[in-house]
Amino acid sequence: MRPVALVTGASMGLGAEFARLLASEGHDLVLTARSADRLDALKKEIEGLHGVTVRIVVQDLGDPRAPVAIYDDARSAGLEIDVLVNNAGFGMYGLFHQSDLQTELDMIQVNITAVVHLTKLFVRDMVARKRGRILNVASTAGFQPGPLQSVYYATKAFVLSFTEAIANELRGTGVTATALCPGPTPTEFQKRANVGKVRGLKLMMRVDPDVVVRAGYAGMMKGKAVVVPGVLNNVMAFTVRLFPRRMVTAVVRRIQTASD
Repeated sequence: MRPVALVTGASMGLGAEFARLLASEGHDLVLTARSADRLDALKKEIEGLHGVTVRIVVQDLGDPRAPVAIYDDARSAGLEIDVLVNNAGFGMYGLFHQSDLQTELDMIQVNITAVVHLTKLFVRDMVARKRGRILNVASTAGFQPGPLQSVYYATKAFVLSFTEAIANELRGTGVTATALCPGPTPTEFQKRANVGKVRGLKLMMRVDPDVVVRAGYAGMMKGKAVVVPGVLNNVMAFTVRLFPRRMVTAVVRRIQTASD
C-alpha cells in the first residue's frame, strides 16, 4: 500500500510542485484548494504520469470549518495520512494603518489558524500509529519583523516557532515536523500579495520553486526541524539574530519599499 500525502493550497505554486514531487516518490495524494478546475487538471496530469491515486477536496481554508471538513473527508474515504503539507497561505503589501482589516484577518485564518487546526487533527492519528511527517511552509520572513508586510511576516514567524516547538515535542514518537522557510520564490504568491514593485525582490536571491520543494522534501524525510533553501537565504536568515532588532527592522523596511 502506498503512503498518502495531503497537500493544502495544491492548485498552484509550491503546492502543485509538492504534489508532483510526492507523486513521483510514490505517494497517493489528497489535494485541497479553492479551485476545482485547477485541482482537476493537476489530478489528471499526476495520475497520467505517475499512476498514483489523487483525491480532490475543494475547500477554502479561509473558512474556519474547512480543516474539519478535510479531515472528515479523509476518514470517510478510509485514508491514513502519512504526510501533511500545510502549504496554503497568502500575503499582502502595504502600511498596516491603511490596509484592509478583513484581508488580514483572512490571512491569519489561512496562514496560522488552519495550519494549527489541521496539524492538531492529523498529528494525533500519526502519533497513535507511531509514524508520520508534517511539513509547514513558513518563510525567511519568519526570522524578523516585516514593515509593509507586517501581518504576513508575523504569521510566518508564528508558523516557524510553532513548528520548531512541536518538532521538539514529537521526538521519539515516530512523527516529525519540519518548517520550510523559502526566500522570495517566483510563483503566483507575489502577484496576489502585490509585491511586484518591491525593490528588495530584485536584489534578494530567488530560488526556483522546484529547488525549494526538493529541499523541503529532503529535509522533511531527514526529520529536520527547519529547512532554508539557498545558501544566501540561510546566511540572511540566521545572521539577523546577531544584530539589534531595531536595526534589522529598519533594513527590512528599506528592502520592502516599492521602487518607482
